[in-house]
Amino acid sequence: MRILRTPDERFADLPDFPYSPHYAQIPEGIGEQSPLIGERSDGEIRMAYLDEGDADAPVVVMLHGEPSWSFLYRKMIGPLTAAGYRVIVPDLIGFGRSDKPADVADHTYARHVEWVRSLLFDRLELSDITIVGQDWGGMIGLRVVAENPDRIAGFVVANTGLVTGDQEMPEIWLQFREALRSAPTLDVARFIQSGSLMKLPREVLDAYDAPFPDESFKAGARAMPSLVPTTPDDPASEANRRAWQILATTPIPALVAFSDSDPITGAMAPILARVLPGAASRENPSIVGAGHFLQEDKGEVLATEIVTFLEEVYPR
Repeated sequence: MRILRTPDERFADLPDFPYSPHYAQIPEGIGEQSPLIGERSDGEIRMAYLDEGDADAPVVVMLHGEPSWSFLYRKMIGPLTAAGYRVIVPDLIGFGRSDKPADVADHTYARHVEWVRSLLFDRLELSDITIVGQDWGGMIGLRVVAENPDRIAGFVVANTGLVTGDQEMPEIWLQFREALRSAPTLDVARFIQSGSLMKLPREVLDAYDAPFPDESFKAGARAMPSLVPTTPDDPASEANRRAWQILATTPIPALVAFSDSDPITGAMAPILARVLPGAASRENPSIVGAGHFLQEDKGEVLATEIVTFLEEVYPR
């Protein structure tokens, strides 16, 4: 696997982001503890993450999606740590400060699930955690929850889903996938802006571009849309079906917190609220005035909803 690493100077002077990164070495391939069957590798890859708050406090893991990175959660880290929680925000492999496999074929759904699992449970040895997932962070996070329920105290899904390929995808999403596949130059900042209702300042857009010095660093961003299962026989379809079966019966507390203006994932909100036992008994919020990247548009509001949920998950 050919791996690229973004120079540290690309991350200098990020706006409203005073957080220092931590790093862990994890296996390149699928680890021995994974329930999946697949490639094995003796190589390692470096994964970056933020770790803020009291080290002994209950742990909240927030997973970003495509094509963002942990910078997306900058408005939420402070409120969550102030409320008494330890907050861990990984950069998915291929994004942020994490290493970037340079070939699109290096990125598979199974690998991304395993990379996150390996960081959280093998390297950081976390347990009794709450996972927050948006976009691909939810597609990966829901798999992590379903495959490791004994390590999970709660989970939050925000503008995401768990696709099996058994239903047709919305036309707007298919157009998005084709745009990323065919664009000779992938304008990451433009995609972030198009998924946000508010006009983002230039310095914020530059921060989203920071992990990608040139097109060679964007294999992960280009790969992710094509990894969403769109046919029933997709390599990830069966694992996602199994995950749905587990999630539909788990009593783990869940919160469905979608925005009111996301044409890509909005239809998943009522399905998740109905199917997840841990969410069906509560009033799940609609975050008003936010687009797909609700962390940008209404990050503080989403953080408040999560803190209220965490008070139930970790009663004091």
